[in-house]
Amino acid sequence: MFSHVMLGVEDLEKSKVFYDAVLGALGYSEGVMDPKGRYFYFSPTGVFGITMPINGEPATHGNGSTIGFAASSPELADAFHEAGIENGGTTCEEPPGVRESSIANLYLAYLRDPSGNKICATHRLPN
Repeated sequence: MFSHVMLGVEDLEKSKVFYDAVLGALGYSEGVMDPKGRYFYFSPTGVFGITMPINGEPATHGNGSTIGFAASSPELADAFHEAGIENGGTTCEEPPGVRESSIANLYLAYLRDPSGNKICATHRLPN
């Protein structure tokens, strides 16, 4: 459904360290800088990027927004969360764990990145 997601950040290098760690925990390669000074992380189905806002204004996070990254196991979601905490992120929502609903059972691990963007590692469990 999505081709890419781009997040504005306040400190590009600090954010790269954070995203290299959390996405590395999920098996992705470290970010690659393009000629415009943005970092991109590639998967077979899409691209995630971080950038300083191109309009020169401060980066802001969306209230109510979350970017979810697929995790192939609960253990990888936990590794994502731990890597985030160790690299400048903060935990948010409930601690990592199972969330049950009538639609799907999920294992979720929420974080805020160093710029305040809310992200989550998501593993879909059998119903």
